[in-house]
Amino acid sequence: MARPAPDGQPLHRRIGSELRAQILGRALAPGAQVPTEAELQERYGVSRSVVRQALASLEQEGLVERRRGRGTTVRERGELHRLVQRVPGLSTQVEGEGVHVTTRVLELGLEPASEATGELASDRVLRLRRLRSAGDEPLALIETWLPEELGDLTAEELTDASLHATIQRRFGTHVVAGRRQVRAVGADADTAELLQVAAGTPVLLLEGTSTDEAARPVEVFRTWHRADRVVFDINVIQEPDAVAPVPADTGSLRERLDALGREMLDLARELERAEGR
Repeated sequence: MARPAPDGQPLHRRIGSELRAQILGRALAPGAQVPTEAELQERYGVSRSVVRQALASLEQEGLVERRRGRGTTVRERGELHRLVQRVPGLSTQVEGEGVHVTTRVLELGLEPASEATGELASDRVLRLRRLRSAGDEPLALIETWLPEELGDLTAEELTDASLHATIQRRFGTHVVAGRRQVRAVGADADTAELLQVAAGTPVLLLEGTSTDEAARPVEVFRTWHRADRVVFDINVIQEPDAVAPVPADTGSLRERLDALGREMLDLARELERAEGR
């Protein structure tokens, strides 16, 4: 007998949601075999038609491939990598890898500054909303606020263009630094529709503030990335210790340090005598 789904959720959606989470979380890696229809029937206590409906939805999203004689496998998908600590945005970075990215302006207009955009030190701010895609597949939804002094930017010049490059060309303002935060959030209905994912699907939210060469904030932004297509890379380095550790075998080293200390003391005394003369 089929077990009821929580909160009245249709059973095929429950199964699809759990498999989707496993795929996006890489518990089911690209190329991995998805449990068979019979295994899913037994696991969830549902009919074959319910299982097939769940798998069909995942196939429609491009997450799995279903082939006769091979069962269902997780679809191999080209990942686009973005270095979080770099100032250039997604389009600049992935186009450097040979992937053509398009940018569509969804909204552009002035609005009163809010608590979130107060650091721009402007009574009004320019709100910009854009959608970035590779081919016909959306990758990221970007919401940006700029100071009013940049308010005469047009949708035409920002279509299929880099915002930072346009700002530098038009106003001589060079974005050089900033602070970034990354968190995983569920896509709301509007974001999900634009990114072509199911509502509630985990997406990667990158948000922060960018500054110019004078350390003045010139941009506040939030960008929702499809977690199944975009990967955030972070370069790490070994920071030097505040105090260098003393080697275990310190006999000869201590002797050299003592000798150096005596030489420095003798030199200091000679300098004092010289000054006295």
